[in-house]
Amino acid sequence: MASEQPSRAARVLLLAAVALIGLNLRPFITGIGPLASQICAQTGLSLTGISLLTLVPMLLMGMFAFAGPFLQSRVGARRLVIASLAVLVLGSLLRLFATNGWQMVGTAALLGLGVAIIQAVFPGIVKEQFPRHVGVVMGLYSATLMGGGALGAQAAPLIATAGGSWRVGLAWMAVPAALALWLAARYLPRDSIVRQGGASAAAMLQRPRVWLLMACFGLVNGGYATVVAWLAPFYQEHGWSAAASGSLLAIVAVSQALAALFLPMLARSRDLRPGLWLTLAMQAAGFTSLAFRPEIAPLASAMLLGAGLGGCCALSMIVALDHLPDPAGAGTLSALMQGGGFLITALPPWIVAVLHELTGSFVAGWLLHVVSTAIVAVLYWRVTPASYARATRVLVPDVHGKEPSGVASL
Repeated sequence: MASEQPSRAARVLLLAAVALIGLNLRPFITGIGPLASQICAQTGLSLTGISLLTLVPMLLMGMFAFAGPFLQSRVGARRLVIASLAVLVLGSLLRLFATNGWQMVGTAALLGLGVAIIQAVFPGIVKEQFPRHVGVVMGLYSATLMGGGALGAQAAPLIATAGGSWRVGLAWMAVPAALALWLAARYLPRDSIVRQGGASAAAMLQRPRVWLLMACFGLVNGGYATVVAWLAPFYQEHGWSAAASGSLLAIVAVSQALAALFLPMLARSRDLRPGLWLTLAMQAAGFTSLAFRPEIAPLASAMLLGAGLGGCCALSMIVALDHLPDPAGAGTLSALMQGGGFLITALPPWIVAVLHELTGSFVAGWLLHVVSTAIVAVLYWRVTPASYARATRVLVPDVHGKEPSGVASL
């Protein structure tokens, strides 16, 4: 793909594609929580079973992120995005016909597969097409991704009520996915020959920094996955309706989107750690409020959580892309961070469900994420801009195509 296009119209249309694709990557997950009680009643799924509707897609996002660079070099980023959007359309439509728990888990797996491939290749597309505006465009992508989460949480219970079925409340998501498919097919740049160079994924995995970024990304997004899965059921236990708890989850997602959009714009320094620590503190405050005073200012807690989770995720993506100057290498690093990160992310909602069954409460689960934010804050202490080149030094193949030995340390 060529670098940033000179045509203003072409850039605007490409940005529209970025936004609409991002919008489709979370509704199928966030729509589950507000409808969880109805899904359980009609499919026989338990709380731990419902957690699989988050766990399975997150696992797939992790596993297939590792394959992203390989698939991109063989198939091309544009083709992968278009095929994955078609999978999202199919997976959403199939939910109209799901009659039991395992069929729901199957649709979750199909949707997770489509999202996994898009997430693996899309940061590299952004890095290549907008090399001088990576932070702003990644902020837009992250904001629409999280805004899609708000759309799913708010619309799913309303459409389910209007349509008379929770299946309709989930299957409508095929419509925006089809629109994104059309826009991507029309305006995403054609794939060019993939240039070889930089470090391979296997070489990058030898670097401690890659594993540190995975851990931070996974623990933060584990908090997001738990909020998506259990915030609405948590407040339904406190007497809230499905629509009201869905609205609260939508507030979380809107706050995520705003923080993801504006925090990267406000970050003037190349050192993003102060912003990351601020967002982690906001998460800790939100989870602490849920654990001990959920009935006091739930809207404020939701906004704190959303802004903290959204801002941290967007800044984390930018930190990964900033480590390497070339789009291919940066895309590979981002894919690896997401791969390992989402494998971690998949577990917390299931752990929280188990803790709930053992204790009869979500308190232990919320406190688990307070601890996670503290761990991430300590880990990010080492991620200084001065360490980027040293921590991810690219191994350039010699004339015989062999990589030199030796791995840069953290």
